[in-house]
Amino acid sequence: MVTVLVACDSEDDHVHLLIEYPPRVALSRLVNSLTGVGSRLLLRDRPELRRYARKRLWSPSYFAASAGRALLDVVKAYVANQRVAT
Repeated sequence: MVTVLVACDSEDDHVHLLIEYPPRVALSRLVNSLTGVGSRLLLRDRPELRRYARKRLWSPSYFAASAGRALLDVVKAYVANQRVAT
């Protein structure tokens, strides 16, 4: 089984990802990999972000929850509708 990005959405200061990944992969390693690759791609494509990279592009914290037996369409809709109303 491979890791698959099923759905995603973002705000100014965070992202929501729905990821399907093998149970043998430690969640902390997955998050570390995602932030590492994300940093490299962001700095490659948006060089103006380099001034922030000295500090940190990503917070060391994250939240994860299992979708369990929830219908995938329900979880996708939840991720897609996380925009904060302003």
